[in-house]
Amino acid sequence: MATLLYSATASLDGFIAGPGGDMSWLTPHLGAPNPTADRLMARTTAILAGAVTFGGDDPNRGTDREGAFGGQWSGPVVVLTHRPPAQAPDGVTFTDDLHHAVELVRAAAGDGTANVLGADVARQLLAARLLDEVLLFFAPVLLGDGTRVLDVPGGTQVLLDRVPGETEHWYRVRYPDAPAG
Repeated sequence: MATLLYSATASLDGFIAGPGGDMSWLTPHLGAPNPTADRLMARTTAILAGAVTFGGDDPNRGTDREGAFGGQWSGPVVVLTHRPPAQAPDGVTFTDDLHHAVELVRAAAGDGTANVLGADVARQLLAARLLDEVLLFFAPVLLGDGTRVLDVPGGTQVLLDRVPGETEHWYRVRYPDAPAG
């Protein structure tokens, strides 16, 4: 069964997008070789994205690197949204039901990794106990405001265990009643 992995690049103060969804802050931090990102892309066989992420700002907009994985992604995408378009682009499926989105993306991903893009989708998956892993990249910048890596009003604690043999920011989600791994 596919692994559901939430990946994001964050500022050092924990934001994955600036105010209003601005992603231009990320542009100067892209392009350098990144073996962890390369491994993630090699494992990713489908994408589950939220509507804001799917239709939002792209730090590579207008270049040949526009799109997921710096424009290198080609594969199935499932978008979780309450407002699907009348016509879906090729390879993109829209749904408004979280569990159906997970079924669709797991089926599309097979035994690979379904890369989750979007903080709100990740929050919903955590609440439903469906998220398997978290991978965070950090850019040397402080944004001060924007979209947080995870925002749960009132707070919640999410336990994470490092994935052996991976970067220090690649974790498995450990739900409260699950043993440490």
